[in-house]
Formats: sequence, C-alpha cells, structure tokens
Amino acid sequence: MKTILIVDDDADFAEAVASYLRANGFQVLEARDGAEGLRTARMTHPDLVIMDVVMSERTEGFFTVQEMRRTASLKDVPIFVVSSLYSQHPEFSIAPESGWLAHDAFFSKPVDMVLFLEQIRQRLGIEEVAG
Repeated sequence: MKTILIVDDDADFAEAVASYLRANGFQVLEARDGAEGLRTARMTHPDLVIMDVVMSERTEGFFTVQEMRRTASLKDVPIFVVSSLYSQHPEFSIAPESGWLAHDAFFSKPVDMVLFLEQIRQRLGIEEVAG
C-alpha cells in the first residue's frame, strides 16, 4: 500500500482528500504545517507528498518543498502542490519545468478529485483497478 502525506493547514480540505484517498486504497498521513510535514516525511518516507504552499506563514510550503528536496532521503519523493494561490492571484504561475519550485505537479483548489487521483496513480505507477 502506497503512503501519501498531506501537508495542509486547512483541516477540512486535508480530511476530505485523506478520506477520498483512503477509500481508494492509500495509506494517508496528515500534517498541519511545514515543520510537522517535514518531520513526518523524514520519519515515514512517504511515496508522495501533497503540499499546500500558503499556510500560517505565506511562504511556508515553498520553503518546506525546498527543504524536502535538500533532504537526501526525500529528494526523489514526488510533491504535488495544491493551493488556492491561482484562484486568489490568477497572474501567478508556477510551472514545474521553471525549476523555481521543485514540485512535480500543481493543482489549484478546489481540486477535481477524479483527475487528482488519476495523476497520483499515474505518478506512482499504479494501474487503476476495475471495480
């Protein structure tokens, strides 16, 4: 079973995503801020991280992503950034290929959960199980 770490200070969003992912066969860990997320990631080595970027500190998620990339055991863990940043500031763009933020994908809140799950499975190399 693959483990996903959700780092987000929005408890309602994190719990909704966690419930959806658990229902789809994932083990889910949660952290409410960047420091807790970094500690949890270092201890558990998740298969994928879902990271909010604007938490209690406006740049907290950005620095947490950078710190994860500097940590040898976490540098190759896929990071999916999920934020309401685009809806609040449509002119703001962070493309993974820019190299500015070492993330693997960016999703704007509210998230299309079907597409989100598809992207997670694809990134983790999981075939969808026909039900």
